[in-house]
Amino acid sequence: MSQEKKHPILTAVGHRVRELRALRGMTRKQLAGAASISERHLANLESGVGNASLIVLSQVAQALRVSPSDLLGDVTASSPEWLLIREQLNSCDEAALQKVRIQLGEFLGKGSETQHRQNRVALIGLRGAGKSTLGEMLADYLGSPFIEVSREIEKLAGCSIGELQALYGGDAYRRYQHKALEDIIRLHDKAVIATPGGLPTDGAMLNTVLNHCTTVWLKASAEDHMERVMAQGDLRPMAASGEAMADLRSILAGRESFYSKADHILDTSAEDLQGTFRALKNLIS
Repeated sequence: MSQEKKHPILTAVGHRVRELRALRGMTRKQLAGAASISERHLANLESGVGNASLIVLSQVAQALRVSPSDLLGDVTASSPEWLLIREQLNSCDEAALQKVRIQLGEFLGKGSETQHRQNRVALIGLRGAGKSTLGEMLADYLGSPFIEVSREIEKLAGCSIGELQALYGGDAYRRYQHKALEDIIRLHDKAVIATPGGLPTDGAMLNTVLNHCTTVWLKASAEDHMERVMAQGDLRPMAASGEAMADLRSILAGRESFYSKADHILDTSAEDLQGTFRALKNLIS
């Protein structure tokens, strides 16, 4: 196969395997033996010719003492400094990693602004958690503007979020989302902000919110999420009713560890609206 016809991903993986093999001081024969694959198979992999299975990539990664993602161009394996930093962090527990993240943000000039952070309250959580309802009530109580990031995105884009994603794709939506949040923080020293439910899927957005706002995770049961969304007139969850609740539970479970980075957690399923609002006021006072 000529170089021109090689798939760029296969070429990149092959280059990365050769690079790591050289770093480990291993011959091709030694690596092939350690990975339990033939030298010919390894030669094809290194030259970008063979479309290796995930099993083979896993075996090669294990023999090189790296993760499979390293072979696919993980940025934390792109330089000696990245590797050294990652090695130091590997043994840290979640609490230590949180401290490192905060200190790193301060070192890089992206740390929290203590005074303004206290005056900006960001409500995070999945759709149906109560961000809009409780956010408006809290903003009125605090005398602060209430801002929904989703509405700001639509203002910037000049169309609905659905149209934005359909016409221009997810990358465009994320660009508008970043711009909207940056504008809100730049223009408002005091505000109550309702963030999109997908906030945990964007590390940069989540970092920005954590660094510049007092954050409250509005947590609710899957049943309440579903009921509230449908009460808003959105029947999409019923499109696949047999699997909708299972999917919702899976999403909640997958995002829980990210939402829990908030300063405060409030269960909006525990009490009625007025009781929940009283609890929210107590949290941020």
